[in-house]
Amino acid sequence: MVSFTLNNTGVTVEADPDTPLLWVVREHVGLTGTKYGCGAALCGACTVHVDGAPTRSCVTPVSAVAGRAVTTIEGLSANSDHPLQKAWIVEQVPQCGYCQSGQIMQAAALLAETPKPTRAEIIAHMDGNICRCGTYHRIIAAIERASREG
Repeated sequence: MVSFTLNNTGVTVEADPDTPLLWVVREHVGLTGTKYGCGAALCGACTVHVDGAPTRSCVTPVSAVAGRAVTTIEGLSANSDHPLQKAWIVEQVPQCGYCQSGQIMQAAALLAETPKPTRAEIIAHMDGNICRCGTYHRIIAAIERASREG
């Protein structure tokens, strides 16, 4: 049994301590916004926040989050009205949409730490989150918009 806070709610799950957090969130808790991409922490589709830091949930054992706070895309905003989520829509970022929850979670960590990042800071922070559709220019534009309007 592992207990942690998930999206501001205490949860206890019965899972092997080595089970990746991604599978606990998706299979045990039923929150499917966090996606499986590569399983090797290379693409960023599975990005969640652990104590506010962007974390690749596909390689993070659930035992590593015991007693900690985990936030998924579902917990970013109760009404999907986080400035990034609104900017994502205005800038028409998604094509297939598969990587978007991980992209948004990575960007949210940046804006929490650096509310008005430069374009260079955005690019450096988002490096490693892969979008197979290649919407990088729109991702950057959405982060810039959210930093202005948020």
